[in-house]
Amino acid sequence: MDAEFTHEQGEIRRTLRELLHKRCGPDDVRTAVRGEAGYDEALWRQLAGQLGLPGLALEDRYGGVGLGPTEAVLACEETGRAMLPSPLLGTALLAMPLVTELGTQAQRRAVLPRLADGTLTAAFAAPPAGLGLTGPPDPSWAGGGRAGGIQARRAGDGWALYGQADQVLGGHSAGLLVVAAHAGGYARTRTRLFLVEAGAPGLVRARLTTLDETRPQARVQLRDVPAQLLGGEEAGDPGPALIRTGVFAAAALAAEAVGAADQALASTVEYVRVREQFGRPVGSFQAVKHRLADLYVQVAAARSAAYYAAWEVGPVSARLALAAGLEALRAAAGEAIQLHGGIGFTWEHHAHLYFKRAVADELLFGPAHALRAHAADLAGVFEGTGVAA
Repeated sequence: MDAEFTHEQGEIRRTLRELLHKRCGPDDVRTAVRGEAGYDEALWRQLAGQLGLPGLALEDRYGGVGLGPTEAVLACEETGRAMLPSPLLGTALLAMPLVTELGTQAQRRAVLPRLADGTLTAAFAAPPAGLGLTGPPDPSWAGGGRAGGIQARRAGDGWALYGQADQVLGGHSAGLLVVAAHAGGYARTRTRLFLVEAGAPGLVRARLTTLDETRPQARVQLRDVPAQLLGGEEAGDPGPALIRTGVFAAAALAAEAVGAADQALASTVEYVRVREQFGRPVGSFQAVKHRLADLYVQVAAARSAAYYAAWEVGPVSARLALAAGLEALRAAAGEAIQLHGGIGFTWEHHAHLYFKRAVADELLFGPAHALRAHAADLAGVFEGTGVAA
């Protein structure tokens, strides 16, 4: 195994970091998230058109760059470092892999090139629990809210969806929704995936007020909305594809958390070098040095786990990497607030962008102990010991 990154991978990271450093500072982030789309649409078009960001891991025959999951994960580390608000998660990490694996050839050709070039964004209209990160997916997880989730019924030659999905990441502005719904009635229900265009009649979307504005969420209501069955009438069980998509997303989210934690640590180190107390820099006190040294080790360990998960993209390594990344980000954000002193405790300070991301991500994709417990189950750590994970 060669642990060194290639020249091409290094160039992707460098180019993306330089661009985001110029276009995505803390003030830019706050301005972007309060817009109607919830992100800087011009910057997204630039990232998609010039760098091919959403299509890094997509085959070139569908308009992608033709690289692999490692490059996509490394890019996510840089987007996390800048706290980039964007439709990257829903478009490239969730919808694109599902359409690639489950879609018909016609669906792939119609959807994937537009996702890759940034002209179309997508969202996965289902609870994060449907990805099976912290446990086996429950057969009843499709959708949420009223009417037992989202129900699919035959409507002539097609399908119609009725129900509600909450916590849909980026769902208020996405041009395409990948919707998980129950089909077959209550007696013989099974989960199937559908494609719904943003302008479909009966589709009602509302942006929710959330702690982390950089990950906008929406409530999606479907009132007999016409939908296209992903994979066509011969489509099988999407469960295995959903779990594989969850593994890829976990590896990318781990790297994103590491990037955010590293930037929070770097800004804290820079601050304690110049902030003086009792006639000397705060960073010269041994207690502060020890706290930052411990944090550096934790972030470095989480980065190593994220890089390994990017290389392997395995169900155990991805969950462990995400757990380590979430914990590192939470620790880095907490130390950033405390060591910035009084200014760090104001909501307006940039340290709170990292704090909000840490708390919200753990609620959405964790908690860390549940990720580790499920990874232990998958690895068979406690088999034959009589101890439950």
